[in-house]
Amino acid sequence: MITVNDVAIVVIGRNEGQRLVECLQSIIIHAMPVVYVDSGSCDSSVDYAARCGAHVIQLDPYLPYTAARARNEGFLALRSLHPQVRLIQFIDGDCILAPGWLEAAKTFLSARRDVAVVCGRRRERHPDASLYNRLCDLEWDTPIGEATACGGDALVRTEAFEAVGGFRSTLIAGEEPELCLRLRLKGWLVWRLDSEMTSHDAAIGELRQWWSRSVRCGYGYANVAWLHRNSKYGIWRRETLRALIWGGIMPAVICIGAIAYPATLLTALIYPAQIGRVAIRAGARSRLAWQRATLLTLGKFPEFEGILRFLWYTARRRAATLIEYK
Repeated sequence: MITVNDVAIVVIGRNEGQRLVECLQSIIIHAMPVVYVDSGSCDSSVDYAARCGAHVIQLDPYLPYTAARARNEGFLALRSLHPQVRLIQFIDGDCILAPGWLEAAKTFLSARRDVAVVCGRRRERHPDASLYNRLCDLEWDTPIGEATACGGDALVRTEAFEAVGGFRSTLIAGEEPELCLRLRLKGWLVWRLDSEMTSHDAAIGELRQWWSRSVRCGYGYANVAWLHRNSKYGIWRRETLRALIWGGIMPAVICIGAIAYPATLLTALIYPAQIGRVAIRAGARSRLAWQRATLLTLGKFPEFEGILRFLWYTARRRAATLIEYK
């Protein structure tokens, strides 16, 4: 039976300000060991976390910052300070932990020894603040039951995490699905509970922020798909291919063709047609369905940019840097 003494929490953050304050306030009431890992914040994050009683780790600025690296270092610190810990709740510093989540997740993992990772419903804190926030909330409404991946917030079994070597520290995006894939290859399961887990503050109010987030997404697609190109699961191959076709190949064909045959520009009508197809498939009964379809289609352009960045960094054998959107 898993007890309260078997659980600890790793929080990661970078210049989260008031969001981190609210995150830590939702955590310290549980009286569990907490490690806060900071990735070069220039605000008061480190001081506040220390005042809350968290063990604070500041990442070496001479190595590339990644969420994966931060979580790994937080995990190692907790295992050193509290070797009895059997479960670790990872949570991003812009999230608030929902009341009752840890108890529900612990109870489930106590009964299911074959499950390595359990996650719940992450909600956007301010879904009505912008269309982008609303779409984030829809994105996180994943199916209940056995899952293929989790997000940045999840309760993880330490023995499983250690067995696969934790996150890949060099990944700047997609590190959670990549970890879950390796766990599944080892025979572990990932599970999504029908329980409230966290609330998240995406704080995306401008098109440029959405664009940067989509660029990071495209980078993650390409990077993880390449790492597991020989995997039987074929993770993110379709997503990468779609971004290549809709965001790169199709526009190039249209532009090149239009040089000799201007009427080729009419082929660009395939994009509004695709928007209509996606909206209709989603029901097309609301304005939101059409807005979502539009951004999903247009999002292939920044995703393609992210793929190009991955190819550029890989060809030059350079370490990728964070792609931040807020």
